[in-house]
Amino acid sequence: MNIEYALQTDYTYIVEKDRHIHQGMVEPKIKEKEIYILWEGEARIGWMRYGYFWDNMPFMNMIWLEEPYRGHGLGRLVVQHWENEMKQKGFDIVMTSTQSDEQAQHFYRKMGYVDAGALLLDTQPLEVILIKRI
Repeated sequence: MNIEYALQTDYTYIVEKDRHIHQGMVEPKIKEKEIYILWEGEARIGWMRYGYFWDNMPFMNMIWLEEPYRGHGLGRLVVQHWENEMKQKGFDIVMTSTQSDEQAQHFYRKMGYVDAGALLLDTQPLEVILIKRI
């Protein structure tokens, strides 16, 4: 698997697959190198995108892999790749979140993330906020 910054040529893939981002935000995130594309040979097999909480703390918004590639440690590799990049940029804490009814919370805890709070919205399960010192 290769991890590369998303390019303009990845735009259609991202907007077709990622239903959790406003379409108008995709181009700016590509330009700011805040989306990674995961490749297996010539095929895109997933993505990871992030932003900044309070404009100063890296926050992983989403990691997603095509179904056949899940459960093989690739998610761990892209998270470690991102954490290493954030550390090189001078950050010492990273964040993410997941809904309390999702299995991802267990993945993040195994990766060293700890609960730091929660957000409750009217229409969704509790959103668990997790942080990690890197």
